[in-house]
Amino acid sequence: MTYLWVAIGGALGSVARYAFTGVVANHYGKVFPLGTLFVNITGSFIIGFFATMTGDGGRWFVRSSFRDFFMIGVCGGYTTFSSFSRETLNLAQDGEWLYAGVNVLLSVMACLVAVWLGHVLAMSLNSMKGS
Repeated sequence: MTYLWVAIGGALGSVARYAFTGVVANHYGKVFPLGTLFVNITGSFIIGFFATMTGDGGRWFVRSSFRDFFMIGVCGGYTTFSSFSRETLNLAQDGEWLYAGVNVLLSVMACLVAVWLGHVLAMSLNSMKGS
């Protein structure tokens, strides 16, 4: 049953990724893969926050099957490392070395900061008194 829930979560995350990357690309253009960058940063924040809020000492108790549904399914379907890799390769093959390098640096640094910020926010909420 867990596999089914992970698959459903993956489908939901994939649809959300498709929607958000399209909105960002339509608004800002397609020269630089801002949509993928946005999705990866927000997905990193969300998984950092959720993992901490539902982990040991977290404020939210959820079943491990729901953690799998959300973190592996939804977040895994939402974030786009394979798209990021393909888009970066396309930029490099098109001779856009600066854009390719910026995409790698921004994606890695911003996603690490986002997952850390999600974790920090959840830790501060976990340490608050009351419910």
